[in-house]
Amino acid sequence: MAYWRSWRSRHPRAAQAVWWTVTALSLALVLTALLMPNRIGALHSNRFTRLPGEAILGAAMLLALRRRPRMVVAALGGVLLGALTVLNLLDMGFVEYLGRDFNLVLDWGLLDDAQSYIADSMGGATAVAAAVGLVLLIGLLFAVMALATIRVSNLMMRDPQRATRATLLAATVWVTCSVVGLQNAGVPVASYRTADALVNKARQVRQTLKDEAAFGKEARTDAFGATPADQLVPDLRGKDVIFTFIESYGRSAIEDPVMAPGVDQTLATSTEALTKAGFHAKSGWLTSATFGGSSWLGHSSTLSGLWVDNQQRYRTVMASDHLSLTKAFQKTGAWDTVGIMPGVQKGWPEQEYYGLDTVYNAFKLGYQGPKFSWSTMPDQYTLEAFQRLEHGRTDRAKPLMSEIILTSSHQPWAPIPKMVDWDDLGDGSIFDGIQKAGKKASDVIADSAESKVEYGKSIEYSVTALTQWMERYGTDDTVLVFLGDHQPITRVSGNNASRDVPISIVAKDPKVLDKIASWNWTDGLKPAKNAPVWKMNLFRDRFLTAYGSTPHPSNG
Repeated sequence: MAYWRSWRSRHPRAAQAVWWTVTALSLALVLTALLMPNRIGALHSNRFTRLPGEAILGAAMLLALRRRPRMVVAALGGVLLGALTVLNLLDMGFVEYLGRDFNLVLDWGLLDDAQSYIADSMGGATAVAAAVGLVLLIGLLFAVMALATIRVSNLMMRDPQRATRATLLAATVWVTCSVVGLQNAGVPVASYRTADALVNKARQVRQTLKDEAAFGKEARTDAFGATPADQLVPDLRGKDVIFTFIESYGRSAIEDPVMAPGVDQTLATSTEALTKAGFHAKSGWLTSATFGGSSWLGHSSTLSGLWVDNQQRYRTVMASDHLSLTKAFQKTGAWDTVGIMPGVQKGWPEQEYYGLDTVYNAFKLGYQGPKFSWSTMPDQYTLEAFQRLEHGRTDRAKPLMSEIILTSSHQPWAPIPKMVDWDDLGDGSIFDGIQKAGKKASDVIADSAESKVEYGKSIEYSVTALTQWMERYGTDDTVLVFLGDHQPITRVSGNNASRDVPISIVAKDPKVLDKIASWNWTDGLKPAKNAPVWKMNLFRDRFLTAYGSTPHPSNG
């Protein structure tokens, strides 16, 4: 401090320039925090040329306080603005990746998932550095915002009378602009953005807590909860039924002008190949409960018959007795039930809810090849392992019901595996050269145009692997149901993309598809643009009903 006073006395002009620069930056920082939107698309200059009503109220409050409480209130106000800025940035990120705002009650756990995703995609060191850097930046933001608000309050107290007149004038201008509806490039000049954001977050918290109780009651009611075992899916007895989710396989893959040509050609080629092998397919649309990520919400919505669009609902369902579609097969006692989960790398208690007798996680499929970014193994290998370990067994006493999660189309869509000869798959080491020759995740992850192209290629790969497996190993008694879990992130699918995903049922026995003729789905693997669209949670009951299940409601 003594050095600063000495320097200031020796260089008064430079000191004055520094003072005004820091003051101007403090004012700009405070106004930016007050006016900052929570959408990337709203970051335009006209958003920051508004008059924030909260600044006027804050100035009036600070002018009325003595020095010590004024400093405390100013610092707390700065910390609040820092927290609001963090929430705005979180909203931007969640809208970009998940198509929704950050939920203050439910979403903190997803930050761990985000770090895991970065570690899997770009390396553990990068993930740790990003986490440490983020914590330091947030701490720095809070400190700088607090110092900025204190500096602004000190500026006002240099001349309280002038500051009071300026505050009254600003209040008059704000009220006038609000009453007459004055706008700048379509945006109201009088702003209450901060107050509105706080009210919205408070409303979100209240609605989330209210939803928990209401959904708990909904989960205890089940149209098929008391259905006897012999009245569940009787029309599929003797069939090997496979439910397969393709990661991020959304409507955009089929309709976006960048991705659609390649994906549509793959669907057409695969439909033709399946037809030659004696199989037929019907396809429609489901509206996913999630967008861009959180795949488990899409899986649970499809299989539980409940709309599971947040983590709290997911936890409620997993702890409930609500009958999952896969557990219905286990309940009959007529099927062995298996889960193929290459994305699972730790304990998975959900196995019990889904009624899976056996689960093969990433470490139980025998894979010795390289990871492809987040994906632990290529889909082709996953399917071949499923054939070797379960579907191809000749000693099975019962038919098989399987849930398979394919992960090769998981973002960041680099590197992408390529199809190899099925007989050469071995332990997966054949993919070493393919992985090394592929694109780096860091070169694709932030490039929207490149992400679109590579995403389309990944869907082509996953669909090809699955349909070739069906051609190669499917039998007269194989029934394949496959669908996407959600649309890809906004950077790929676009700002106004729907939440729709394709769903197809493939079988050789014509009676299987005859059972769903009333659904009016499209023939083949590509659903027509005007094919029926259902909410994802409606699929369970319609599937159970189509294949002869008798409703016996339970009301727990």
